[in-house]
Amino acid sequence: MTKLAEEEFASVNLAPSQAFLLMTVNRQPGMHPGEIGKIMMLTPSTVTRLIEKMEQKGYVTRETKGKFTTVHPNEESLELHAKIKEAWRGLLARYEALIGKEESKKLTSDIFEAVEKLSE
Repeated sequence: MTKLAEEEFASVNLAPSQAFLLMTVNRQPGMHPGEIGKIMMLTPSTVTRLIEKMEQKGYVTRETKGKFTTVHPNEESLELHAKIKEAWRGLLARYEALIGKEESKKLTSDIFEAVEKLSE
């Protein structure tokens, strides 16, 4: 699955985790890194590294007010959003072709349930 994802997201020059971060921030500008970490199920240090990388590439900006930091998409990130979604659809199509549409739905459902349980 990782190999397929990396191949699909190569079209936008992003790792899958970077693409997911941008999609998250594009949908909800002004999120705190802690919120991003919960959604992505990543440690704070990993989220910080991802944000720094995306900031270096010019996709996001961090704003700090007092103790709070928020992450905002830049225009480049918003412009890339449709292509990122297209890569996600391509990934879905590829693994549906490999394991079947019904198995794909079941796998997605099982993963979602597992994530929900782990988040409790």
